[in-house]
Amino acid sequence: MARVIGRVGPFALKTQPQGTFESLVQSIVYQQLHSKAAAAIHARVVGALGGTVSARRLQSASDSALRAAGLSAAKLAALRDLAEKCASGVVPPRRDLEALAETEIIARLTQVRGVGEWTAQMFLIFRLGRPDVLPSGDFAIRKAFGLLYRKSGRLPPPSAVERHGRAWAPYRTVASWYLWRSLDGPADG
Repeated sequence: MARVIGRVGPFALKTQPQGTFESLVQSIVYQQLHSKAAAAIHARVVGALGGTVSARRLQSASDSALRAAGLSAAKLAALRDLAEKCASGVVPPRRDLEALAETEIIARLTQVRGVGEWTAQMFLIFRLGRPDVLPSGDFAIRKAFGLLYRKSGRLPPPSAVERHGRAWAPYRTVASWYLWRSLDGPADG
């Protein structure tokens, strides 16, 4: 890891200031799509909502308008569920989420259809800037870990990443960021 840090340089994670609903709408829209296609669909969804992404606006938008923006039936159902969960308080606004522990945030976010643990962990890292998150199931994290620590390049199980990651606490987000960056070039500097 020291070689990676030396090659990559200072930790430079930038968090995004979006609210909970807007951020999760974007996450759901982008799932399993190429970034250009996802960006185009997301822009059309924002347009269908009149330029303001909110639970209230999504609840009042027609299914046909949202489907015409490019949403699949499954993503539309996930967004409808997200809007309902935000309106009911299951998923609170960002300022309220910020006061909760990571496990509570994950438990709340994963109640939304289409939002799994990985999406919740990305929210913790890239939206809330939580310092101690290790998405051990993330393919790139596992690949980088295998290359750096196993030398075989074989994909280790998440449990191996978690065990090793205990040493990085309470800064596992930083370690994750460096693992991701290690895939940008040679790991041996």
